[in-house]
Amino acid sequence: MTMKPYNPHEIEPRWQKEWDDADLYKVTEDPSKSKKYVLEMFPYPSGDIHMGHVRNYTIGDVVARYYKMRGFDVLHPMGWDAFGLPAENAAIKCNSHPAKWTYANIDTQKASFKRMGFSYDWDRTVVACDPEYYRWGQWIFLQFWKRGLVERRNSPVNWCPNCATVLANEQVTEGECWRCHGAVEKRDLTQWYFKITDYAQELLDDLDQLDGWPERVKQMQANWIGRSEGAEIDFVLCGPDGEAPAEPTADDVITVFTTRPDTLFGCSFFLLAPEYKGLMELVEGTEYEAAVREVVEGVAKVSAVERAQGDREKHGAFTGRYMVNPVNGEKVPVWVADYIVSDYGTGAVMAVPCGDQRDFEFARKYDLPIIPIILGEDDPLYPQLNGVQERRVTSVDWEAAYDAEGVLVQSGKYTGMVGGKHSPAVDAIIGDLAAEGKGKKTVQFRLRDWLISRQRYWGNPIPAVHCPECGLVPVPEEDLPVRLPEDIDLAAGETLATHEAFVNTTCPVCGGPAKRETDTMDTFTCSSWYYLRYTDPHNEELPFAPEKANRWMPVDQYIGGIEHAILHLLYSRFYTKVLRDLGLLEFDEPFSNLLCQGMVKDEHGETMSKSKGNVIAPEDMIAEYGADAVRAYILFMAPPDKDLLWDEGGLAGIYKFMNRAWRIVNDLMGAADEETLYQPGASEDEGIKALEQLVRERHRVVGKVVDDFDRNNFNTALAAIMELTNAASDYLRKCSPEERAGCEGSRAVDAEVAEVLVKLLAPFAPHWAEELWHAVLGKDGSVHTQPWPEFDPEQAKADEVELAVQVNGKVKAKIMVAADAAEDDIKAVGLAAVEAALEGKDVKKVVVVPGRLVNIVAK
Repeated sequence: MTMKPYNPHEIEPRWQKEWDDADLYKVTEDPSKSKKYVLEMFPYPSGDIHMGHVRNYTIGDVVARYYKMRGFDVLHPMGWDAFGLPAENAAIKCNSHPAKWTYANIDTQKASFKRMGFSYDWDRTVVACDPEYYRWGQWIFLQFWKRGLVERRNSPVNWCPNCATVLANEQVTEGECWRCHGAVEKRDLTQWYFKITDYAQELLDDLDQLDGWPERVKQMQANWIGRSEGAEIDFVLCGPDGEAPAEPTADDVITVFTTRPDTLFGCSFFLLAPEYKGLMELVEGTEYEAAVREVVEGVAKVSAVERAQGDREKHGAFTGRYMVNPVNGEKVPVWVADYIVSDYGTGAVMAVPCGDQRDFEFARKYDLPIIPIILGEDDPLYPQLNGVQERRVTSVDWEAAYDAEGVLVQSGKYTGMVGGKHSPAVDAIIGDLAAEGKGKKTVQFRLRDWLISRQRYWGNPIPAVHCPECGLVPVPEEDLPVRLPEDIDLAAGETLATHEAFVNTTCPVCGGPAKRETDTMDTFTCSSWYYLRYTDPHNEELPFAPEKANRWMPVDQYIGGIEHAILHLLYSRFYTKVLRDLGLLEFDEPFSNLLCQGMVKDEHGETMSKSKGNVIAPEDMIAEYGADAVRAYILFMAPPDKDLLWDEGGLAGIYKFMNRAWRIVNDLMGAADEETLYQPGASEDEGIKALEQLVRERHRVVGKVVDDFDRNNFNTALAAIMELTNAASDYLRKCSPEERAGCEGSRAVDAEVAEVLVKLLAPFAPHWAEELWHAVLGKDGSVHTQPWPEFDPEQAKADEVELAVQVNGKVKAKIMVAADAAEDDIKAVGLAAVEAALEGKDVKKVVVVPGRLVNIVAK
């Protein structure tokens, strides 16, 4: 048998067709096997795939193939997150329809995925813009509504003028739209919300369950949820004349949330957010109205994130009104300030400039009092104010606020107590306020309700009807899906709101004329449950059968970018918990293990992107080296969670290795002919040692690869496989084909190592492995359905090991010792080997690093 040269361009399309024709990757659902659900975040169909896609989906494919060979029942599906602004904008630009653009791109990406040899069950494909999928997104919306988790209300929202739609808080990054990076404004609009805040505590607590998630992702979510323990405290608003009402009503009370009630005696002014309801009523018709209005209008184009940051210059205006401090009855002036946001707390703040840096800077700018009420014992003021209950010092000329723990001064009966976030003073003051009905202990979250409505066409229609008689009415489940109209003319400026055939309908309750809701849902509602639909993609009665979802879920290995740490992952966790409470699921979290792959960067360290013009097209690399080489390269050059610096020279090196491994497998099976690696001249003893080393490496490397896969260390797994090929190459150089053919044990080792090499590389280079499995090893069935090679840890142990001997950090010799040699024996051999280098020196210390070296310190 003559060795056929490795030709990826011939074998890869051929095997892709074979696999497709045989439905090799169709999920069989074998309950007798343990399951593994491997999933990569589904892509947006924006056109050709890029190297970031290749890296993400190659990682998932290698994991899925590995678990299949390990005997698991594997679910490995693919779909598309197909709604969204890019399709709508492209359709307007091209005078086309978003569906046409979307499905054309899906076809392009699907062909690319097949060309990469990805092992997806295409029968389970989910496309978010298919009516049979978004129907169930609407059904889930209705279940949320029934459960009281849907609310439509008027409030300040983030508005992106470029995208002409509102955004959730999570979609605004440093004042910019997450999609177009344009400046975001604040507007008062009536919008739809999911009450994710009802699950805030559970979303925070259950992060502790996620042992398989990166710590940084869990910390990002914890910070976003932002739990704060503190108190709600009631301040009373004085009348326009500055007098406090004798018997305050609910309208006279403004409540603040603070984590530091122990600092109440230091409150020297009161702050309202520019969005605070009723703010303009306080100043209407007064001399203060113009200044307040200027502050309010000035924040319209500044995001809440920017305003809350401490490094931005602060602006404010006095309202002319006063509040009564509940602990001492003092009147403090009410200001509006642009660094106060309505998204956190109540939109009202008791300002304590001595203990809060932002309040401190505001007070310095507007010459407001900075009352010292908490001091460190090393403060120059401490001797003067220690034990003082009544106000002596009304302002200080400090350089910065003091926000650490300290001793309370000038704080009435609480003077002398230790103050701080979790101090005794906090509990004492909250207790007294609660007893007087002026406050209570409470918990606040930074997390806000999820704003889901969008003013765009290409999205999932919200299933609601506005009836002049019945009010807001849900669309009956039997009438789902509410379909998007296909005859819309976006290029002419038509929207859902102006499409009369869509808007005009009848009320499902009274049968009278009514109007459809014309907002669509945030695209993240589509990606928040798609992983569940994969478990039962053709169900026409439910979004998924609970028994199927409960069998496959949670996802065992989820793979995607760190940029989804808050948006997609948090929303998916929320959906899972609600669907569990609806009785559809029996688990708490959707993804057991999360791998966030690093970015692909160019030779200058810049992240590849179309806008920078530094993208490497996968198709070009496949045309040069084949898909298997691209797959192996992208996994070998960096750990999966680290950034990968693209180097075509490294890709060429991987291609060279695959050719070498191809030749070695052929040679082991006696098919190399003139390509044999044998080099005459080795002794019989060298040949035997090479054979023994090959057997050891065969077992060691299989064990190493299994361990590496368990830790997602695919680069070191490939490195170990290369070590096995090196051992095989050394053996083939030292043992002639005639010697091997005449030795029964050698022939068995040859065939076993060839098979092991092919199986180990099968997840990385599936076409390469399939061709060798059939054409050279002569096996039946697909290599990808074969069991993973076993290994014996005892056979992996070496009889002898080579150790470097260092003297003062420099290698002076190498020694061979028994693998189980005692430490004292190793030291003796090491010292003897460097006797000349130690002449005239005094040995201070000898350290043995097992399996690696002997380090001698001498002077």
